[in-house]
Amino acid sequence: MYYKFFNALVILLLLIGVQFADSLAAQPVEVIKIDGIINPVSAKFIIESLEQAEAENAVCLIIELDTPGGLMTSMRQIVKKILTAKIPVVVYVSPSGSRAGSAGVFITLAAHIAAMAPGTNIGAAHPVTLGGARDTSSTMTEKITNDAAAFIKTIAEKRHRNTKWAEQAVRKSVSITEKEALRANVIDLVVPTVDSLLQALDGRKVELDGKQVTLRTKNAPVIFHQMNLRYRILDKISDPNIAYILLLLGLYGIIFELQNPGAILPGVAGVIFLILAFFAMQTLPINWAGLLLIIFAIVLFILEIKIVSYGLLTLGGIVSMVLGSLMLFESPYPFLKVSLSVIIPAVITTVLFFLLAIGLGIRAQWRKPATGKEGIIGEVGVALTRIYDGGQVKIHGEIWKATAEKPIKKGRKVKVVAVQGLCLKVQPYSEKS
Repeated sequence: MYYKFFNALVILLLLIGVQFADSLAAQPVEVIKIDGIINPVSAKFIIESLEQAEAENAVCLIIELDTPGGLMTSMRQIVKKILTAKIPVVVYVSPSGSRAGSAGVFITLAAHIAAMAPGTNIGAAHPVTLGGARDTSSTMTEKITNDAAAFIKTIAEKRHRNTKWAEQAVRKSVSITEKEALRANVIDLVVPTVDSLLQALDGRKVELDGKQVTLRTKNAPVIFHQMNLRYRILDKISDPNIAYILLLLGLYGIIFELQNPGAILPGVAGVIFLILAFFAMQTLPINWAGLLLIIFAIVLFILEIKIVSYGLLTLGGIVSMVLGSLMLFESPYPFLKVSLSVIIPAVITTVLFFLLAIGLGIRAQWRKPATGKEGIIGEVGVALTRIYDGGQVKIHGEIWKATAEKPIKKGRKVKVVAVQGLCLKVQPYSEKS
């Protein structure tokens, strides 16, 4: 009897040990979230997350996606990495209300499995020329469109998806809901949550390096990765509105430092802001004409302080800054432009900054010195003794040695005309003079 009990106990312990070992050896499912514009920062985050998931031999990498679009160069880097991935990649357009627009369409179609949450949409992938020199001629636009159409068709064919719709998304900017996308063979699944996605993925087969791979996600541990602080900061400053504000703050700091040498803090802060602004601008479709107009506006504001123009220079500066701000980023998409709600307060603040802060600083430099040798010239005092080759005068409660070209009687008012060491040179003073 004890023998049977001992055997049963051993078998039970072995089963528990096997299950525990299986749980330790279970491959994880790794999840990242991309919410915003596709830019070099988000591209690097996706690529590094995929490489990490490959190194950890994850079941798959799930990319929760909500994007209006972004840079074509960054999108191509992401797509290239997904197409050559060593593990399956799942793109999940989520949560409800999200979209995969423009560059997001390419990324979604490139995934081994594409899924969407209810109440989401995908489409409008017409290319926009971003970065570098731009040729807005119809010929160049057609070349770019043809190139993007061929690229998205190649992606759709590789993943056995609807190539006709993919081409229309580029050429005609069509957009469809998640239900329409499922019926049109644009995506593979419509699921409400990540948990339901994991259940739906379990047992599905995908092609990986020419081989069929079966996903086992039912009991797999799920690991969520978020952008670290460095990525979050870089991602935030890549926003056009933030980049615009950083540019203005940088210019303010540098100009204030030049007008007030030795202040140090404005100069240091200005350089930091400008560096951050230039970093952001390399990730955005900057229009150099807009940047030059903003710099020209700053010059006009400075000239207004030094030259009497009766407001004409200020008016020209306001017009130049508004136009430059509107033109600063060249894109038909609102999310890649500076918002009017940011431009108007920025222009008003800039005008006030130069007319008040910088204006006061410059006027202080022009103001007659009030201390030292330069400050005492022109001051009026009283002769305490007869003054000619020597004598004494009282100025602002201080007694000074003094000389004069002509004798001056005791008690008469005198005016300082020069300072020679610790001796003042004075002359008679009258209210009329």
